[in-house]
Amino acid sequence: MLRLLGEVTVHTDGNRVDLGPARQRCVVAALALDAGRVVPVDQLIERVWGQDVPRRGRATLYSYLSRLRQALAGFDSLRITRRPGGYTLATTGTAPVIDVQAFRDLCATARQQPDAAEAARMLTQALDLWHGEALTGLTGNWATVARAALVEERTTAQRDLTDARLRAGAGEHLLADLARQLADRPLDERLAGQYLLALHQAGRTADALAHYLRIRARLVDELGTEPGTHLQQLHATLLATHQAPAPTPASTPAAPVRQLPSAPRRFVGRHMDIGRLDTALTGTPVVISAIAGAGGIGKTWLALHWAHRHTSRFPDGQLFVDLRGFSPDDTPMTAAAALHGFLDALGVDLARIPTDTHAAAALFRNLIAGRRMLILLDNATDSGQVTPLLPGSDTCTVLITSRTTLTSLIARHGAHHLSLDVLSPDEARDLLTDRIGADRVAAEPDALTRVVELCGGFPLALSLAAAQALTRPQLTLAGLAAELRDLGLDALADTDPAASLPAVLSLSLTTLTPEQATAYALLGIAPGHDIGLDAATSLLGLTKKNTADILRGLAQASLLTSTDTGRYQLHDLIRRHAAETADDLPDGVRTEALGRVVDFYLHTAGNADAVFNPTRPSLGLTPPAAGSAPLAIDDDKAAMRWFNTEHDNLLAVQQAAANRKMHRVTWGLAATMETYHRRRGHFRDKLAVWTAGVDAVAHLADPTAHLIAHRLLGRAYGDLGQHDKADQSLRNALALAEQHHDHLNQTHIHRTLAGAAMSRGDSHQARTHAEAALRIVRTLDDPLWEAGALNAVGWYAAKSGDYAAGREHCQVAYDLYLRRENVEGQATTLDSLAYIAHHTGRYTDAIDHYRTAITLLREIGNMPLEADALHQLGHPHAALGQLDEARKAWQQALALYEQLGRETEARQVRRLMDGRPAEA
Repeated sequence: MLRLLGEVTVHTDGNRVDLGPARQRCVVAALALDAGRVVPVDQLIERVWGQDVPRRGRATLYSYLSRLRQALAGFDSLRITRRPGGYTLATTGTAPVIDVQAFRDLCATARQQPDAAEAARMLTQALDLWHGEALTGLTGNWATVARAALVEERTTAQRDLTDARLRAGAGEHLLADLARQLADRPLDERLAGQYLLALHQAGRTADALAHYLRIRARLVDELGTEPGTHLQQLHATLLATHQAPAPTPASTPAAPVRQLPSAPRRFVGRHMDIGRLDTALTGTPVVISAIAGAGGIGKTWLALHWAHRHTSRFPDGQLFVDLRGFSPDDTPMTAAAALHGFLDALGVDLARIPTDTHAAAALFRNLIAGRRMLILLDNATDSGQVTPLLPGSDTCTVLITSRTTLTSLIARHGAHHLSLDVLSPDEARDLLTDRIGADRVAAEPDALTRVVELCGGFPLALSLAAAQALTRPQLTLAGLAAELRDLGLDALADTDPAASLPAVLSLSLTTLTPEQATAYALLGIAPGHDIGLDAATSLLGLTKKNTADILRGLAQASLLTSTDTGRYQLHDLIRRHAAETADDLPDGVRTEALGRVVDFYLHTAGNADAVFNPTRPSLGLTPPAAGSAPLAIDDDKAAMRWFNTEHDNLLAVQQAAANRKMHRVTWGLAATMETYHRRRGHFRDKLAVWTAGVDAVAHLADPTAHLIAHRLLGRAYGDLGQHDKADQSLRNALALAEQHHDHLNQTHIHRTLAGAAMSRGDSHQARTHAEAALRIVRTLDDPLWEAGALNAVGWYAAKSGDYAAGREHCQVAYDLYLRRENVEGQATTLDSLAYIAHHTGRYTDAIDHYRTAITLLREIGNMPLEADALHQLGHPHAALGQLDEARKAWQQALALYEQLGRETEARQVRRLMDGRPAEA
């Protein structure tokens, strides 16, 4: 084992491993305290030498690491490994091999252990791992700080051990030791609380109360503060225990308390959520489960359904209270009022119920101690409202529902958190079928599906829709769907606030700050299905920190969902409600917010596209609006990641811009997505955005925008095989380019016309257009555009059988791309050279060219060309008899073709894999 809790040493098979001088052992300690994580080299140097790094510090560190690897060579469970950015100490096996690791694991397990004796055993075992002062022999600032942190962990473990022994009732045996510790640390409130409890367990409750008064006076005199909440609550419990008279038969309930409202008569779905609650119940004895979710999501129904399923587990009764956290006609209930109701139900004489909340809570905990009871706290506002209602007994279970995430309850009391989402489509169908009858559903299955979609899986919305269908038997499901579509939330409104989805959602806004309420409304009108923090920052026009705080608050209020990827979503019905509340905002607020977020998407897309095409002329976008903060994009991979994440939102933003007659934005977004769409094979999306782009440029006095839009619309048609439309658009673009003497775009258009001609099988016409493009581009003195034109001429020459001319042109193109470090150009030209090599019998050269091209295409994320190159790679392998390699390439191509939806090519590859000839 590697020891840090004492002198830094390694012991294996009873022998001690020599770890060298103190600074070398400091390297081991620095890695071991972060075992399994990469420690950067600069951080290791700082930990070993601090500010006094020797002149050859890095070289010396590498020397230390080399020696340590040799020293640990025979110790299989510990291994120093080089990783990108630094080094890591890797451990293997199930048992910890570092004493700090073992110490922490034992402490963590003990803190979750319900059995006090077992917890005490584990903590004793953990503390026995200490062999003196931690990191003995090491000096320097880092070692001093790390040693102090470990000592603090040891002290915490010692306090935990005392708590475990107190839970086991051993207070009388701990008194002497606790008294000695208090003499050294008289203002340590945790230690003081343990001493009070030990006195109480020793039968000296009066002494405990007297000591509390002494420590309170000292805290007030010396620190100017009252005792903390825990110590005050302990004092209240002891005070209630000391003063409360023994229950009399008249004040003892004759039967267990049964306060649960009736179970939902029809409950459908939620199997996974019920399973999570069941799992929590079978875990530790003290169970607190907090169900959070939006208004109308079905929290109370789930809680009551689950509670009635498990009443047999709580033979001593079930307590229930509606805390009215979000009541339409009342203020939230105070904890004192809830306690009064509980104590009354438990048989306490009203005259004996304490007026002080702490005292009442202490009496409540005392009365239910040892009882197996369920306490259901419904509709809580926040953690502060429910904390006084929590039992002290480990035999009780607490179930809480709230529209807010009870973060404090989760952190301080270990509550299980269950975030309730909408019902799945199948569950929603089952709910409606159960409510309105299978016959009616069977008669209109498609209409039912539409109703389910429009209700968004919200149980309250589904229940209200079912009520509409039941109370209006003449209304068809198709008619109900039409009302939901046309009226939106108004179709689910009612004069009873509790039965009105708009009213239920509006109540959630009452706890929001003005900034959160404004953000909620603006999120409702932001284009796209979800939103990231950066886009939201521009939408709100705030700092990133303020935006993050607001989004976190909305998520805690269950109005916003935070995804695993760190993005945010509004459920469809909540989005509708948020959009309706946006109507109450001043026009300027809405307009400016939309302008900021649209500019965020447009300019960030422009920055990403500029990474793909660094030599492309600027699109001439106007500067972003004030408060909009577009992202800078560093490289191809970052650009591709951003487009992958935001693609659907970019389509939504373009649609919103088109609807609002934002013509330059509509055209600009089409242009910035062009390369991404081509690389990812999103040809239908490409056609859609350029159709909108052509409509937009009709309103702009910008000849370049006109001809680019028509050219790329033609290319989009060609990609989808719509050759007649492609030809018409391309010739319109060429006429515009010639009219305005735009030679660069004439070049692009001829190359696109060449591709269209090749798609029709006319390689001669394709070569003619490619050569026209090359003649024009040579007048522009642009090596990259010339390289593209050369590759095009070479490709179409090869396709027409002129392999010598093809190789000559493509080799010149490749050299130009190589000198300019243009990755995409290198890849496409290597693909051409590979094709030529294959068809001239140089199969090995073809394989090498294809493989290099595929590597480059993967680097830039060009899936369509990667699929084509893999498809072609199989042929030279097959020609050399390397059938396994050919099949492997074709399998990879097939997977990409299927992912891209290119069924024609996928069918061709399947025929090759089946040994059948390709289709004509």
